[in-house]
Amino acid sequence: MLLLVARIPLLDRAFGTDRTLAAHRWLGKPALYLLLAHALLLMWGYAIALGQDPITQGVDMLTSMRDMPQAFAALAGFILVVVTSLAIVRHVVTHEFWYLVHLLTYAAVLLALPHQFSHGRLFAEGTWARWYWLVLTFGVLGAILVFRVMIPLARNARYRLRVTQVTEEAPGVASVVMTGRDLDHLHGLGGQYFIWRFWSRGLRWEGHPYSLSAAPDGRNLRITVRDLGDDSRRVLAVKPGTPVYFEGPYGLFTTAARTSPDAVLLGAGIGITPIRAIADGMVNTARRVTIILRANDDSQLYLRREFEALREHPSVRVLEIVGPPTRRVRTWLPESMADESLATLVPDLADADVYVCGPAVWADLVIDDARAAGLRRRQIHTERFNW
Repeated sequence: MLLLVARIPLLDRAFGTDRTLAAHRWLGKPALYLLLAHALLLMWGYAIALGQDPITQGVDMLTSMRDMPQAFAALAGFILVVVTSLAIVRHVVTHEFWYLVHLLTYAAVLLALPHQFSHGRLFAEGTWARWYWLVLTFGVLGAILVFRVMIPLARNARYRLRVTQVTEEAPGVASVVMTGRDLDHLHGLGGQYFIWRFWSRGLRWEGHPYSLSAAPDGRNLRITVRDLGDDSRRVLAVKPGTPVYFEGPYGLFTTAARTSPDAVLLGAGIGITPIRAIADGMVNTARRVTIILRANDDSQLYLRREFEALREHPSVRVLEIVGPPTRRVRTWLPESMADESLATLVPDLADADVYVCGPAVWADLVIDDARAAGLRRRQIHTERFNW
């Protein structure tokens, strides 16, 4: 689980950070159940052997066995981490509290280590298993230290990002432009995202994933943020000159994932903005590019003028699909186009790569439509932030 959140570049390129984080989250409950079973079965087994009840045996283990208090504390830490990850709890606690509790995972792992080696024969002195687990554990912790701490610190010391401009794109939506030193050496691609921390009040300790809304040009980085809550609202209010701490770039949602000469880019809501960044790279490398922007009304067609400018490119086709969703059938299209599909809108769909970015339910409907048209999984690219 810790390896999956170490942000190792090899894992990111192979699976994407969104998938590794989703796997990390999925493993949380099974891992806790196994840890609880481990503790309870040991107490039960010792109790049977010594003729005691399990509770008395548990107290004896806690008070008289070397390294066991740390082990019980580690188990309590793991329980707290999993409980605060439950959806019903996440809606109650603050992000800062949730993040702080999750840092306990590292402390819990370290607290659990001593009893693994001081009790039982599995990790006894002179066994290969002892060195295997020591190397594995400290290798993973070392990877976290390098890729989550040391490399980001070194990059931030080098690039020194600061906010230079905040521009309102629509009510509740703004683009934040940042600049720094040597940005031509920061190898990011349109469609990738960074974890951003703005050094202003209320944002210093909150890292949030925002995708680039323009391809990096070696001078500036731009994100476009929508007011979806207190955190994003504070981002909209940052002032020029604000220092920015970042981690990344991350993600496979780029032109590098393309498998064919044609591309179809679909964006909805604030998901339109990463599509804009990908389009910069697509127009010069793809044979045909179809951009489909989905919105409930015209006010949600963010960065519209920039997409209008792309229409001048001979290989680019831009479709704006505006209208409220329908409940009559399961479709990502509005009521007026409920009988249409991705295949009817894009005649050459079978030979194209499809990039999808938008609300999870809407994106799933687009992906289902693409699969129904015969596209293979490797032709469909998406990035999810609902971890």
